[in-house]
Amino acid sequence: MTGSITYLTVIIAALLLSGNPDARAWLILALVAVWAARLGSFLFKRVMKSGKDARFDEIKPSFPRFLQAWTLQGLWVSFTLAATLAAITSEEKVGMDAFAVIELLVWALGFGIEVAADKQKNQFRADPQNKSKFIRSGLWVWSRHPNYFGEILLWVGVAIIALPVLYGWQWVALISPVFVAFLLTRVSGVPILEKRADEKWGGQAEYEEYKASTSVLMLLPPKR
Repeated sequence: MTGSITYLTVIIAALLLSGNPDARAWLILALVAVWAARLGSFLFKRVMKSGKDARFDEIKPSFPRFLQAWTLQGLWVSFTLAATLAAITSEEKVGMDAFAVIELLVWALGFGIEVAADKQKNQFRADPQNKSKFIRSGLWVWSRHPNYFGEILLWVGVAIIALPVLYGWQWVALISPVFVAFLLTRVSGVPILEKRADEKWGGQAEYEEYKASTSVLMLLPPKR
């Protein structure tokens, strides 16, 4: 929840301080705000329902480790919003063009995949018959982490809309979707969940078959 509020605060401040925001800036603000509000409220409700976030079980008792996680949140927000902030504050103004249309479509696809995957997993977990089972239905047939694929895709979309107004050093801001992909596939997302899944279901024939036949991230037809 704090992370989502940080996203909203930073992007609104950038818009207000940019002086003369155009339609592109307002569109970016709207897309990031919708994403932050949806994801923040979803994760908050999930933690309130379960009573904890297992990823922080070992971190919370240690003040230095918890401070590190808190501080890294700033890095997370800064790098993820890099392209967004560069586009909003850029002195270069370009009218709504093909990049904006493509961006909106890519963002909508990524956002839709993320929302659908989260909803499917929530419904799966809510069924008592699925206790101690892993999900392999809906989008989870095509990917072991479809929600993360959607997350990466929507930030690629945001970077696309920034392209026409970037110049000079601002091109560095395109690190945004690269950072999101790196974070989710190499640091805090996929590695942690894959390790937890292996500890829970590793060795079970059904799980090993699912793991061998299903893409880790991208939505791809399962191997047969």
